[in-house]
Amino acid sequence: MSQPDDSAILSRPRYGTLSPIEASFHLFCADDEGGQAIVELAQDVPANFFDSAEIIYVNSQPALNSKTLAALEQLNCPRMYTGPTIHAALPRLSTSISRMRMNSQIYISGSESMLGLATMTAMQANIDHQALQTEHRGSLARRVQCVHCKGITEQVTTQPASCEHCGLLLLVRDHYSRRAAAFQGVNINAEDPSEIPAKEEVFT
Repeated sequence: MSQPDDSAILSRPRYGTLSPIEASFHLFCADDEGGQAIVELAQDVPANFFDSAEIIYVNSQPALNSKTLAALEQLNCPRMYTGPTIHAALPRLSTSISRMRMNSQIYISGSESMLGLATMTAMQANIDHQALQTEHRGSLARRVQCVHCKGITEQVTTQPASCEHCGLLLLVRDHYSRRAAAFQGVNINAEDPSEIPAKEEVFT
């Protein structure tokens, strides 16, 4: 079964590299390998840069991230939160954004899920996604919304993938919804349910 070319889809998020800019407050949000992007940024900032900053770090793999966590702690940021999951960190992120004043900067780094959910949280606070700095690090696993039942399946690594809610076999598209912070999945075998393509690990 042929698959559409999604390479030119405009909704597909594009990420860059975190870069320090002059601001009165800096809010960092990262998970796992994304913490290293903050560590690298810190190598090129003034000595007092992190005095007016907050770091929200999701450490879902403590055994693998011990060096990154230690490096983040050495930045001596006065406000640093460490949590086990992205969803546990989102309320903290939402509260921090609500307290920000003018001339603040938000930096997000890490997995596709972190980038999407943190960006969605910022947008819900009326911050334009184009005003955020984002850098992808680590897992390519996708958060996928089934266009048929609207259910969300987390940590999708295969193409196609199964919807955890309605059971349909989904072609995971590059079409992306910032409102749902998810890539869109459409039934891949609607015309012939007996045709079941083999799943391949592609988002790792």
